[in-house]
Amino acid sequence: MNLTELNQEQLNTFLSEQKHSQFLQSFEWGEFQERAGQKVWRLGIKKEEKLVAVVLLVKKNIGGGQSYLYCPRGPVFWFSPINFSATAGFVLEEGPKLELWNFLFAEIKKIAQTENCLFLRLDPTDDLFIMDANFKVKQTIDVQPSKTLILNLEKSEEALLKEMHQKTRYNIRLAEKKGVTIREARTDEFEKFWTLMSETVERDGFRLHGKEYYKSMLQNSLAPNLLRLSSGVSKQERVGVRLLTSELNMKLYFAEFDEKIIAANIISFFGDTVTYVHGASSNSDRNLMAPYLLQWEIIKQAKSLGCKYYDFYGIDENKWPGVTRFKKGFGGAEFNYPGTFDVIFNNFSYKAYQTLRWLRRKF
Repeated sequence: MNLTELNQEQLNTFLSEQKHSQFLQSFEWGEFQERAGQKVWRLGIKKEEKLVAVVLLVKKNIGGGQSYLYCPRGPVFWFSPINFSATAGFVLEEGPKLELWNFLFAEIKKIAQTENCLFLRLDPTDDLFIMDANFKVKQTIDVQPSKTLILNLEKSEEALLKEMHQKTRYNIRLAEKKGVTIREARTDEFEKFWTLMSETVERDGFRLHGKEYYKSMLQNSLAPNLLRLSSGVSKQERVGVRLLTSELNMKLYFAEFDEKIIAANIISFFGDTVTYVHGASSNSDRNLMAPYLLQWEIIKQAKSLGCKYYDFYGIDENKWPGVTRFKKGFGGAEFNYPGTFDVIFNNFSYKAYQTLRWLRRKF
């Protein structure tokens, strides 16, 4: 086995060929991190000249000249997942998989030593790696949501509607009847989204990234032309220009009423999966139920593009009861990831980091 640097085509092709493609491991997500000033590695493991695993690593600074490596929703292995189902989740081949984990961790540790990184933080799609006793592993606070809801887009629109909660179907029809329309944002409309996002955070108390974070995420993704998705528009018009899903496309969609934007979603298109990344809604016109129609029209577009999964990207009945209730109204299968873990390379310094992290959160 050997480790190699990957270009855009190599990394994205590999990822998009796996079931439930992970956009957080994509080449473009690495570019987004680089625009934020982070150092990024895009690596692959080759076995007998075949690419069998990939990993995107981001160096995160924690002060004092120290840092850690972060691997969001990875590494990704050729045979992980083999199958995906609501009941069994990801089905893995344990023998070869553990061998790759051991090899990869050893190589990442070399990078960590060179870069003065104390640990590797990762949100894996399975928990097989904790079987390896050569590395000290500690579960920590989730970075990415550990529980999500996934729609199977290979079902018909009729089947998807039937599996929704009755109130969700009603709200979709209500928004249509009241004249809510859905479209893709133009290049000059980021400020409209930011105003709506700020309003949402003030109302609901969510944590908010800085303005430049969202602006950078959507860089080169805001379409110069409108993509109308509202009812009464033909399927051909609704689809518009097909997205190249072997590349990461972050799209911004608006729900409008009387020429006023009342809801917005940031959506990731990558591989076989469409992901609902961020959402915002206005304090006014809430009786129009625009977020329901917005989700449904995007789901229909994802189906028309041939995507297989729609990932609602995080549910939690305790932390986000209202949002979770909204998402679960669309049906789908709940899926649990193992959580977020730290693979520790420097135990003494890691304990000092934990203490400092606790103090920052407490005070």
